[in-house]
Amino acid sequence: MNGAMLLPEFDQEMATTRRVLERVPDGRLDFKPHPKSFSMLELASHIANIPTWTGLTLTSTELDLAQDWERGTPKNRDEVVAGFDAAVAEARGALESATSDDLMVGWTLKNGERTQFTIPRAAVLRSFVLSHLVHHRAQLGVYLRLVDVPVPSVYGPTADEAM
Repeated sequence: MNGAMLLPEFDQEMATTRRVLERVPDGRLDFKPHPKSFSMLELASHIANIPTWTGLTLTSTELDLAQDWERGTPKNRDEVVAGFDAAVAEARGALESATSDDLMVGWTLKNGERTQFTIPRAAVLRSFVLSHLVHHRAQLGVYLRLVDVPVPSVYGPTADEAM
């Protein structure tokens, strides 16, 4: 398995994610469904940043969450989508050039002195990157529903949109 083998899944998930991010309403960026939740802008920004973890995963052997490692916060939907597009292009390039050996290198997630996990990069790309992005994209879909924005088709039709 090399990085190119992940591209069909990657491309599908990124196109779907872009459709969801395009629906974020600029007038509701501060919306939170609960006080402990991200605001809509914070959640959309986090989602837009997740593809950058692809290159980070393939060029390093660990990430410490206690360090400042995410990019800055965009100010509106257009900046979120532009940042996402740039992150996706960068991530796609990293995947295209990743070898089987690159994907089998161990990678560690830390939070200060505490190790969360150490797994091969291939597993990090599937779980910590793709599945993580899908998880938060689903959250954003709920946010959209709660502020009465039509939810786009993801894996099938929604109540708002037929495929």
